[in-house]
Amino acid sequence: MAEQLRILEGATFCICDELGDLHGEVEGLFSEDTRFLSRLRLTVNGKRPLLLSSDKIEYFSAAFFMRNPLVDGLSQDALSIRRERFVGDGMQDTFGVQNQSMERIEFDLELEIGADFADIFAVKDYDFALGDPLRAKPLPKPRPAVYDADRNQFLISDDGELPLKTQVIMSQRGEVKDSSVRFHLALEPRERWDLQVEVIPLPDGEQVAPRFAELRFGEEVGRVRDSLAAWQLRVPQLRTSWDALGRAFGQSVSDLASLRMRSDNTRMSKLPGAGVPWFMTVFGRDTIITCLQTLIFGPELARTALEVLAELQARDDDPSIDAEPGKIVHEVRRGKAARTWFERYYGTADATPLYLILLSEVWRWTDDAALVRDLKGPALAALEWIDKYGDRDGDGFVEYERRTERGLENQSWKDSWDSQRFHDGTLALAPIAPCEVQGYVYDAKRRTADLARDVWRDRELATRLDQEAEQLRVRFDEAFWVEERGGFYALALDGDKRKVDSLCSNIGHLLWSGIVPPNRVDAIVDQLMGDQLWSGWGVRTMSTADAAFNPLSYHNGTVWPHDNSIVAAGLARYARWPEAQRIVQRMLTAAQHFGYQLPEVFAGMRRSETPFPIAYPTAARPQAWAAGTPVLLLQLLLGLQPDRRRHSLETVAPLELPSWAGTIRLTGVRAFGRLWDARLEEGRVRVEEA
Repeated sequence: MAEQLRILEGATFCICDELGDLHGEVEGLFSEDTRFLSRLRLTVNGKRPLLLSSDKIEYFSAAFFMRNPLVDGLSQDALSIRRERFVGDGMQDTFGVQNQSMERIEFDLELEIGADFADIFAVKDYDFALGDPLRAKPLPKPRPAVYDADRNQFLISDDGELPLKTQVIMSQRGEVKDSSVRFHLALEPRERWDLQVEVIPLPDGEQVAPRFAELRFGEEVGRVRDSLAAWQLRVPQLRTSWDALGRAFGQSVSDLASLRMRSDNTRMSKLPGAGVPWFMTVFGRDTIITCLQTLIFGPELARTALEVLAELQARDDDPSIDAEPGKIVHEVRRGKAARTWFERYYGTADATPLYLILLSEVWRWTDDAALVRDLKGPALAALEWIDKYGDRDGDGFVEYERRTERGLENQSWKDSWDSQRFHDGTLALAPIAPCEVQGYVYDAKRRTADLARDVWRDRELATRLDQEAEQLRVRFDEAFWVEERGGFYALALDGDKRKVDSLCSNIGHLLWSGIVPPNRVDAIVDQLMGDQLWSGWGVRTMSTADAAFNPLSYHNGTVWPHDNSIVAAGLARYARWPEAQRIVQRMLTAAQHFGYQLPEVFAGMRRSETPFPIAYPTAARPQAWAAGTPVLLLQLLLGLQPDRRRHSLETVAPLELPSWAGTIRLTGVRAFGRLWDARLEEGRVRVEEA
């Protein structure tokens, strides 16, 4: 399989091969969860060019350098071909073909064009089936491309219910046959020929006049570059002697900029999509965790997420989309995908308590009582959902069970169909109460009690929430603790209240939430850092001693960077600094092997057996909470914590940090409306107002 490049600007993105071509399989130009271009292949005298080199320039642009194939009298290296691509609202390809020989040469350059208007889920299913036609559902057939000679453009229309069209405008005229255009070229020595091809997705079917297309794309290039520059200036600036940290942090800044969605809803346009290629949309859980990871960037992203998710919060009990009043949305889709899946889907058990945690954390970093008062209604509705709908059977734990046959079978962060397994490999049956969700609920009630006490001035509610949280802590320990194998908390309780007794990384989330009592901490830390869960690159999602363990299984043995960042935060919460620092070091070392861009997930093979971390074949990359991981790891390494009472940024890092951390200077951290600088020198961290 050829190397893929992913070029994007928000929710518009292109997946192509190393020559820049689209072949009608997984490749394509996508917008609004629909593939608007599925085929764009370049040939010279009927054969594909030979690659010299290609790569992304910035997240929204790439360059491809090629030479001619040995065919029909063309000598080796007679032609150089430069292809540049920009993605904004649409896509622009610019071709420069130059005769590098000493003789006049003639040849045909041909472009084949096609669009099938497949929804993103159809392409995703095909990708996950690895293109095997026996396993994958067939993709739609390409629609006819109609050539408009007056405008020198192709127009491709979908035949479905939506008025979808793709407009392909060319700057040069050639010989058109069906869905191809052939340019017969004769170039003198050193002569160059140029072609510009502009691909415009038209979700509403309204064409763009060709004479405005070039101007439109010129404005787009400037807008995107200005947007990236403004984003880079707003985030904290990092200088460090530790190269892996500096480069991974810089890549995270770029990735999070690239994932910002463009939307008619101006507030939603500021939020990052969950990940390329399949998740370029709002995901409640992913959005919240990304915001929690990146609060040192300032509160704007998190404030926007809280407001947008409040607008999307369910008001009605609707089994067809797994919605109940007060529940935070799981996923939002547009276009054809909204018809294939759902426009809004609420099948998640954890986004609702995580929403309350984010609200509290923004308050801790800003002391913004007005925001907390404005969002009191959504917060109280979320609390009511936890108690009334989340706790389905009144046993004090939040469970999930899908109510629509089209919904997700598993509705925790490990939402693949086979993620909830007992130690012997047996699948757990719903309703399922995941362990980490109980921790989130505990933390959410503790935090919301503080909001009720200090902002809403409702002491009765605060007292009740504190009592409920403490009761949950005791009840959780009794119901979930497994004595065998050294002691740990079960992954979940199944529908019969049996402990789903596989050892999984979820126990690290329990440290993050604070639900683990002091007498259990040693056992949990030992399990996380023991040989069964610790791969050497990070904490695995499932231990090697469980029957279902597979280092290549999506949720049953792989390593997830965001998961490890939460585990590290949990270790830091309990002042287990050596273990937290070990995760920081190894995760950023792993990033080096992925071009400093951590993927969604990688294989859980033992570090001692692999010279580098092994890629997972269908991992989203870039992905929001993977991009947020280096940012949170940097915060944890420096021990940065807000002190709301004193309106100051403090460090809780140990007095001596490891020598491998080198020197660090982080400037422009925003908290309480002011800027702060943090320095690590000679093993010690100092924080001061800028």
